[in-house]
Amino acid sequence: MAKKINGNNILLLITFVLFVLMYGIGCVIYADKGFTHLQTFLNILITNAGLICVACGMTCVMLTGGIDISVGSLIAMDCMILADGMSNKHMNAVTLVLMVLVIGLVFGTVQGVLVSYFEIQPFIVSMAGMFFARGMTAVINTNQLSITQDVSPLFYGWANAKINLPAFLGYMNKKGKMIPPFVRPSVVIALIVLVLVFVMLKYTKFGRILYAVGGNETSATMMGLNVKQTKMFAYILSSFLCSIGGILYCLNTMSGSVQQARGFEMDAIASSVIGGTLLTGGVGNVIGSFVGVLINGTITQLVTTNGKLLSSWANIATAALLCFFIILQSIFALIKERSK
Repeated sequence: MAKKINGNNILLLITFVLFVLMYGIGCVIYADKGFTHLQTFLNILITNAGLICVACGMTCVMLTGGIDISVGSLIAMDCMILADGMSNKHMNAVTLVLMVLVIGLVFGTVQGVLVSYFEIQPFIVSMAGMFFARGMTAVINTNQLSITQDVSPLFYGWANAKINLPAFLGYMNKKGKMIPPFVRPSVVIALIVLVLVFVMLKYTKFGRILYAVGGNETSATMMGLNVKQTKMFAYILSSFLCSIGGILYCLNTMSGSVQQARGFEMDAIASSVIGGTLLTGGVGNVIGSFVGVLINGTITQLVTTNGKLLSSWANIATAALLCFFIILQSIFALIKERSK
């Protein structure tokens, strides 16, 4: 039992049970509003495909004991680059997607070098990145731009593509027609990213070094591990995954705006913490962060389905859960100290 408490298993179990309870309550209360339909759950995945990628990157950074609050602004900049490039500059969607990915790598490299080699506090560096990316979004264009079929048939086709699931998993509408459930390609991409990052953290040398650096940086250095390089690559990975998330986010919203994705970094951090990633580093996994994203999405879905509650109640509920899991982390850390 002590080994389980020292690890992430208990926090992950609590997170999973909480998600099941929340979703189950929604199915009971809002059964008449279609909450029990498989499509409702799939819609949560579709809406939060971008957040899944960002949360994976955030988890990698937090494992090193760092933080990255620039991800929301980076997503806004990515969306504006895509929207402005297709709407005003008539650029090819594939070219713009590749450009966004390269920008993510460069952005992460700059932040990683400043955090690791110049030893500037991650919060300060990523806050500077947040202001820079949000400012650059306005420099590119201050208007809200929409990506329509006329603007880019290819990108529009990506956004509206469906992967239909077996019809028997669907539901009967009021006209007696069976509606099969579906997912967007963005969900498949997000889940592939999730699996790849999970495998990387669990089975590769780089993944084990991330845990070692976050667990005890001094010990990691004495073991001959390249701590600075590891931190730098963690931020590069975070920004790259954020750019992938930005593309998926844009596929969902089909627009670019200066105000887009505000607070998105808090959603990513909250999802990681709720999923069992310690703020001090060294403990966490992307499966927990994924469940944290599902909890975040379920809260929003419950508020939306209710129809009478203000959208701000979703933020209040997320804040309460975040405080709850931070307290749990503190309790487990105290138990770990006393057990030594």
